[in-house]
Amino acid sequence: MIDVRAPIEFTAGALPSAVNLPLMIDEERHQVGIRYKNNGQQAAIDLGHSLVTGDIKEQRIQAWQDFMATNPSAVLYCARGGLRSKLSIEWLADIGVICPKVEGGYKSLRGFLYLYLMDYCAKHSFTILSGMTGTGKTEIIQQLTSGVDLEGAANHKGSSFGRPLDGQPAQVNFENRISLDILTVEDQMPETQIILEDESRNIGARHLPHYFADCMAQSSFVVIEMDFEERLERLWQEYVVERYLKTMAFFGPSGEQEFSNYLRESLLRVQKRLGGLRTKELLASMDSAIAVQHQDNFASHRHWLAGLTREYYDPMYSYQLDKKKDQVVFRGSREEVIDWLRDSSQPTTYTSPRHPHSPPPDG
Repeated sequence: MIDVRAPIEFTAGALPSAVNLPLMIDEERHQVGIRYKNNGQQAAIDLGHSLVTGDIKEQRIQAWQDFMATNPSAVLYCARGGLRSKLSIEWLADIGVICPKVEGGYKSLRGFLYLYLMDYCAKHSFTILSGMTGTGKTEIIQQLTSGVDLEGAANHKGSSFGRPLDGQPAQVNFENRISLDILTVEDQMPETQIILEDESRNIGARHLPHYFADCMAQSSFVVIEMDFEERLERLWQEYVVERYLKTMAFFGPSGEQEFSNYLRESLLRVQKRLGGLRTKELLASMDSAIAVQHQDNFASHRHWLAGLTREYYDPMYSYQLDKKKDQVVFRGSREEVIDWLRDSSQPTTYTSPRHPHSPPPDG
């Protein structure tokens, strides 16, 4: 999709498959908006033509043309399917390029996805993959054709140590991505039960829509059982080794300090639950591990990570899983759970009095 809205609009909310190739940049749009408010539509249109003309106009048409050359089935949209998309497809048509537009623009697309997800949750339940921290739930979700990766949509691993290097998407984009991922699975495998990872209502700074979280809470749970040492090894690899390599690649020379900051800040985020004294002790262990990480190949990081897992993550997950024990339909090893999920993707539909349809809160 070609999104011809201004960059500020695109950043606030867009489709995962869209590329922002604006008709007007932010400042041009701002000027046109002021002219529209003060002098009316025609004056605003005239100003827009005067701002996007000559080489600027040619560059923007060329960007659309280049995209269409490699994406011949692309469609184009603006905010509401009005003047901007109409003008864009007319300019393309002038050079012999035909590109359809989305009627109703982004607003109609967003509205469709919003209502689709609400409808889906009213008619279906999910299969929820659960288990203690370190059992590799996300990896399994990503391997399953019927899995939808909520953490991938949020760009966050869902824990205090799960913050991304490059930030999270806008809330609207997070919701759009979930809707599209579920729509894709339903379109390709309409009789398949969708599998989600057990998540809290918040994944980092993004939150699951209330009706979606409620639907998850009422679904069946499948639990991975894995011994502590294997889970610790997985966490060490993900939270320490892989994160260090990614941090160095992302930040370059300042990566060492950024990695240390990330570890310390992540631990301090759970200080309230750990308690001040225990947090101080784990920070000391962490600092010692950082000091020798290049001498012992990061091995010392296992010490503080083991304490954090036993005293914070495991009690928290045990408490949550205990509340859902009546909804657990299968428990087993990682391999047994994968086999069960692949063999048991049958739909579960029911009628439930959900929240009435309403337009998306972001319009």
